Order: sequence, then C-alpha cells, then structure tokens
Amino acid sequence: MKNLWAPWRMEYISDKSKEKSTHCFLCDLKDEKVSSKNLLLYKNEQACIVMNKYPYSNGHLLVAPRAHVHGFDELNNTLAQNIMNLVSLSTTHLRKALNAEGFNVGANIGKCAGAGEEHLHIHVLPRWNGDTNFMPLLSEARVISQHLEETYEKLLPLFSL
Repeated sequence: MKNLWAPWRMEYISDKSKEKSTHCFLCDLKDEKVSSKNLLLYKNEQACIVMNKYPYSNGHLLVAPRAHVHGFDELNNTLAQNIMNLVSLSTTHLRKALNAEGFNVGANIGKCAGAGEEHLHIHVLPRWNGDTNFMPLLSEARVISQHLEETYEKLLPLFSL
C-alpha cells in the first residue's frame, strides 16, 4: 500500500478556531501586498486573486471583492464586472502556467451552501482530462500534484504583467 502525504492539510483539519472565529482572512488581504507568504497573486482597487491555502486541485484560486460582502446582490455593476474580469484573467493564466484544460468556477454563498467563509469569493479550479480518479471516492482524499509554493512561483509572473 502506498501513502499519500499532504501535511499542510493538518493545519486546516485541526484548526478548531475556524468554527468559532468571526475573523475574515479575505478582509486581512485588503491592506496586504502581493506575497508568497499570504498567497496573494494580484489585487486592484476593488478585488483580489489569492491562491486557496487548502486547495481542491493544483492551482485553485479565489477571486474576491476587497470589501466584505456576503453575496452577489451586494455588488454594483462595476465591481461585478471587475470580479468577472479577474475570473477570466485567472483562467487565462492558469492555462499558460499549468496547462489547464478546463475549469470549475463557482461560489458557495452562505453556510448552508458550504461556504467556509462568509466573504463572497469565487473559486477557480483548473482541471485536466483524467484528473478525477478513485481517490476522492474511496478514501476521501485528493491528490495535489504540486506544492503551493511551486504553483505560486509559476503564477506570480503572469499576474505581475
């Protein structure tokens, strides 16, 4: 039997504070600079792109408004367009950096819909033909083929243009 190691997941699994905390990691990025420490790849006056610290697939990005809003109904047209432009930019750069063949793009809004964070954000998950296998079904595990830092280093130059 082979072992798959994903030690960075233990930080998330064992973090009991996330259940009680009202802390918002996306709001913390509002005043941060682009850095591998916070996984922030890009930001403008209204929105940002950050790598998911606990990804579902290699290159999993989050696109979020800098203002703390709960749903799409709280966005004005300019901000909604800005966010969708960043989703498009994310797919373009993920194709270039990681050779993504497709994408899952979506948002979980509200705790009952699976949102782990009440701050609106859109997930951009790169996909490849054959990337889904038996692991999630049989062992509730995902195989992430590249470390976060390595993925960050591939993506950062593209978002810095």
